[in-house]
Amino acid sequence: MSTVDQVPLIQCRGITKVYPLSGVEVHALRGVDLNIAQGEMVAIMGASGSGKSTLMNILGCMDRQTGGSYLLEGIDVSTLDDSQLATLRNRKLGFVFQRYNLLARSTALHNVELPLFYAGFSPAEAKKEALLALEQVGLRDLAGHRPNQMSGGQQQRVAIARAVVNHPLVLLADEPTGALDTVSSVEIMQLFQRMHNERGVTVIIVTHEPNIADFCPRKVVMRDGVVVSDDNPSGSHRTMEEA
Repeated sequence: MSTVDQVPLIQCRGITKVYPLSGVEVHALRGVDLNIAQGEMVAIMGASGSGKSTLMNILGCMDRQTGGSYLLEGIDVSTLDDSQLATLRNRKLGFVFQRYNLLARSTALHNVELPLFYAGFSPAEAKKEALLALEQVGLRDLAGHRPNQMSGGQQQRVAIARAVVNHPLVLLADEPTGALDTVSSVEIMQLFQRMHNERGVTVIIVTHEPNIADFCPRKVVMRDGVVVSDDNPSGSHRTMEEA
């Protein structure tokens, strides 16, 4: 079944986000409607202040919307308490950040094992799964290295291994190539493509770089807290003006 025919994995309706700032309300999101089907690879684009990172935080259950509804696998995320959200993040979602967010004093292996420990894996099981994840990103031989012994591209590969070690439904990446050179950026995006193609992981990438977004079959463009254009999965282009 194509992603066009499936019930959306992610359903956002009228999502708003308001932040109080020095007595003034800042409207980061102003009514976002967005469906993402299981198995899609989507780039969310926009300039600084467009709302793309705010939307990413809501999709990743790291923040709650002010208004509207967000359904993940048909579950209204707003009905979950903090403990349930933490469990959902650990079991369903994987995160990759611009600055890697690795533990500086821990080895690559230990960094990748951490989500498994939180999920209740035994040390032996966690080591086995973490080594497999490192092998998938081409870094099994560097399992004993610490971040300061690796290049930026290698550190981001470790971060990707950590993000996928729990076999998440959704892999969310916020400016994942922002701290990398051109060659490393291409390698990382090719790795995301492989995860998407071979494992069927739904990949959502926030970026302001068009050349990075070009790795994704679908592009969603945001401006001033709303979606202004969206290339749907069939490849046709639709803008807000045409809606």
